[in-house]
Formats: sequence, structure tokens, C-alpha cells
Amino acid sequence: MPSLQKTSPPREPAVVCPTRSDEVAAAGSELIGGPIGRRARLGTGQLTPVAVVALVALGMFALGMVQKLPCYNWAWFQGTTSQYTHACYSDIPHLFSGRGFSDGLVPYFDRIGGDIPFLEYPVLTGLFMQVAAWLTPGGSLTEQEQGYWMVNAGLLMVCTAVLAVCVARTHRRRPWDGLLVALAPALALTATINWDLLAVALTAAALLLWSRGRPLGAGVLLGLATAAKFYPVLLLLPLLLLCWRAGKWRAFGTALLGSVGAWLAVNLPVMLLAPEGWKQFYVFSADRNVDFGSFWLLLSQITGRQVQPTTANTWSLLLMLLAAAGLAILALSAPRRPRLAQLAFLIVAAFVLTNKVYSPQYVLWLIPLAALARPRWRDFLVWQACEVMYFLGIWFYLAYTSSGNKQGLPTDGYQFAIVLHLLGTLYLCVMVVRDILAPHRDPVRADGSDDPSGGVLDGAEDVFVRGGAAHPPRHAAAPAVEGPVMEGPRADRGTDPGGTARE
Repeated sequence: MPSLQKTSPPREPAVVCPTRSDEVAAAGSELIGGPIGRRARLGTGQLTPVAVVALVALGMFALGMVQKLPCYNWAWFQGTTSQYTHACYSDIPHLFSGRGFSDGLVPYFDRIGGDIPFLEYPVLTGLFMQVAAWLTPGGSLTEQEQGYWMVNAGLLMVCTAVLAVCVARTHRRRPWDGLLVALAPALALTATINWDLLAVALTAAALLLWSRGRPLGAGVLLGLATAAKFYPVLLLLPLLLLCWRAGKWRAFGTALLGSVGAWLAVNLPVMLLAPEGWKQFYVFSADRNVDFGSFWLLLSQITGRQVQPTTANTWSLLLMLLAAAGLAILALSAPRRPRLAQLAFLIVAAFVLTNKVYSPQYVLWLIPLAALARPRWRDFLVWQACEVMYFLGIWFYLAYTSSGNKQGLPTDGYQFAIVLHLLGTLYLCVMVVRDILAPHRDPVRADGSDDPSGGVLDGAEDVFVRGGAAHPPRHAAAPAVEGPVMEGPRADRGTDPGGTARE
């Protein structure tokens, strides 16, 4: 009778521990006991890395709610200046009455009147707002506005949990990169200003499904995200370019079909039954004047000449076309095929930089993409510091312009805040482009990985490369890495041992 030999199960890839390869993460970990030890077994208890990231994100969201308490208690309802000096402004309670939800009006179907005759938000966001209105308890108008903000905060907290989990799971070996999202100060400060987290969470879920090789599901979620906010549609361009280079046309076509189908499923009923209300979002976006936070406002204030909406629209479109062309050249001619998260971050950042308005909550669009594209704490925190300064700058500038005693930040101070926002975003873009042109600097690829969020693109051969022959695949699936950890400034290029992963 043959002897039975025990065979050990295949070992899962090691979890990448930022405290072993990132000097800033290692220094910050001293607050909770220091860098993780060499013999630590990660993910073997109930609190897996993904669970920790989700809990931290919810904790930061709750802190953001506490930061809004002065407005919740009184500042939203007693003049305008106080909500700016306390930096706790939110659109949510004001639009409860300002867009007719307090009067029972139905978005897109019922006319509001005034300068904005219908709700100026995409359809899925309008549905989100309406559901929150249905869940809002009765009472005085002030009590209803407080309740409406609280209901929305609860729903947006769910979106935050989804966002954190999706980012932590997208790169299988790097769940701790989700802490960049969870601990981002700009997320806590801006999460309940508006409804952007709905689109952000759907986009993160789409990237997760794509990373798992499910292009149809990814396309459907991307279409739903576009039905909630316009910017997610931009991610179709990186998918197109990378699938072109890898010859994965079927995967791209499937994602595109799912995206278009999901967008039509949400929009078509309203488009047919209430065409005037449906197109209000697009009319408002086209007619909107140059507004806060944009390069165009900075240009208008410095030159003293108002940039007209049509002029800003034209130049913004031209600059986006140039950015798209540059992205195409980069994607098709880089020495190694860029990662999906890198190109996704660059195209959304280009839209943010060239758009004629930059509301403070727009930073939410970039936070998960930045965490996946450039998971280095130093660069992420430099960018976040610039965004926090802009967050404070816009509210103190509005306090200055709305108060009779001119207390707050004057125009030149606000211009400096805009410049900080622009430079911080450009800095992160430069670092991502550098990683693309010099792949050995990319912290995600330091362990031999190719594109953990790439799905069918991960490890695929190049079929088309601009100006050269197609390249063979540069990697195989990264095995568990053992060995010493490199120290010093080149640590990001060393190995990164850890325990077994279990999500």
C-alpha cells in the first residue's frame, strides 16, 4: 500500500508591509508601536488588513462628521459667514429646501423655478438625494434639514466603507495601501459636502472587478458611476489604450458595452419622460461661469478680465484633448506598459486641473486613484497637505467676501491656496509619470509585479507598441518573497517579506 505523504497547501503571496519599505510609513507607525516585525503573521486573526482599513475609514468619516457639528447645531441656519469661518459648509442641508425636496417636488419632473429650473445633478445622484429625502423624518424646516444631512451622512458612510474595502482589495498583495484612503484628511473634511462619494465608491468597485478579470461587471459599475457623476467616463480612455497595447479588444468591448448599457438603463427613462429636467445637468455645466478653485478663476482675478464660460469651455476641451493625446503617447510608447491606476489617475487629474470649477469635494475623485497609482506616503501626504490648505482657503475667502468687516482670507491669499492645489496635484502627476518612464521606481512593481489592478492586462504580452516592436511580458505572477529587507533610500526597490494574506 503506497504511503501517504502530507503535502503543504500552496503558499499565498506575501502581504507587502509599508512599514518595511516606506520610511514615512515606518516613522508614522511609531505612534502605534513601530514597524511590523519580521515574524508577524498578517491576516490570520479576525481583524484582517482589509477590515482594519475599513474601520479606520469609518472612524475618519465619523471625525469628519464631528468637524461639521458647529454647522449642524446652528451655523447652517444663522447667516452665511459662520459656516465659512468654522469650515463646515455643506450643500446637503441647503439643497434640501433649495431644490424642492422639502416641498415634495420630484427631481427632473417638477420645475423648481428661478435660475435653476430643474435639479442640476446626474440622474443616479438625483435618485440618491430623493431616497434620502424619503427617509428624512418630519418636523420644522431646520429639523428636516438636520435630518436630511444626517440621513445622507449615513448613506455616504456606507459609500466610504465600500470605497475603503475596494481599494484595499484591488492590489491583492498591498491591502495596507488602503490606509492612504482611510487616513486621508481631505476625505474626512469633504465627505459630506456633497454627494460625490457615491460615484467615487462605484468607480472603486469597478476597478476592483476589473482587477479580478470581470470586464462586464466593471463596465456596468463604471456606467453607474458615470450616471452619478461625469468624471468616471474618463477611465474608458486608459482602458482603451492599455487594451490596445495588449491586444485585449474583447475585454475592452465587453466593458464598454456594460458601461453604455448601465448608463442608458439609468438615464433613458428620465431622458424620455422628462427631457427638460434630464438635460439640466448638461446645460448647467456648459453655462456655468468660471468658478472657485480653477485655473481660470485665478487667471481672471490676476488679469482683471473675466473669462467667459464659452471661452473656458473651449480651452478646457482643447487642453483635455492635448492631455488625452499625451496620455496615448505615454501609454503606447512607455518602456513598459503602464498600470491602469497610473493612467486613470493622470486623466482624472488632467480633468481636475483644466476644468472651470474645482469644488473642495472634487479631491475625493483623486484620493483612491492616487493611492493605487503612487502608494508612497511622502508624496501622498505632500499632496494632501496642499488640498487641506485649499479646503481652508476657500472657506476663509468666502468668509472674507461675505462678511461686512472683511474678516477672513483676502483675494491674494486665496490665489495662493489655488496655486497650492494646482502645484500639489501637478507634483503627484509628475511622480506618476516618472514611475511610468522608469518602472523600477514604481513601488507597486518593486516586488516583481506587473499590474495587480490590470485584470486581463496583468502580465499580458504587448501586441502594439508605438515606434517599436511588441514587448514580451515582463513578469510572471509574483511568488511569495523571502529574504532580507533593504534599508535606506533605496528600500522601495528591495524585497518586502510578510505573512500570509487572507482577505
